[in-house]
Amino acid sequence: MSQLKLVALDEQDLQVISAHSQDAVMKVSDLVYLAAEKRFVVVMNRFVWENRKGLFSRNNERRRSALHFEAVRGVKTAGFARDKADDVLSLLAIRFEPGSEAPAGVIELTCSAGAAIRLEVDYVEARLADLGAAWQAASRPTHIG
Repeated sequence: MSQLKLVALDEQDLQVISAHSQDAVMKVSDLVYLAAEKRFVVVMNRFVWENRKGLFSRNNERRRSALHFEAVRGVKTAGFARDKADDVLSLLAIRFEPGSEAPAGVIELTCSAGAAIRLEVDYVEARLADLGAAWQAASRPTHIG
């Protein structure tokens, strides 16, 4: 399977990136804010949802991927300690909340266990790219509720 490369320039595009990033796992140390460049970078192990062939398929794979956001003015975190570099976060969704002055707003990365990352952005610009080959995952993420 070819490597995934996606670009988001609006809220709808961001929903596509969110769907492909759902259940990605990352260490706290994999979150980097480059303030001078106005960029926020996340390196993650992404579950390859697009590889799903059927409900009972055993083809469970993950890929190392990079997700980055441009035009980031500020970052706030909640529900996890930034100094615990080896703690693991599981990404559930990425959402955009428009601000009072379009196209600015907030991009929120919601993680399991109440963890979240809020990015204050001038506009939506995000890129998701796979960095290498896939590997077999032990299981498929499940969602209860």
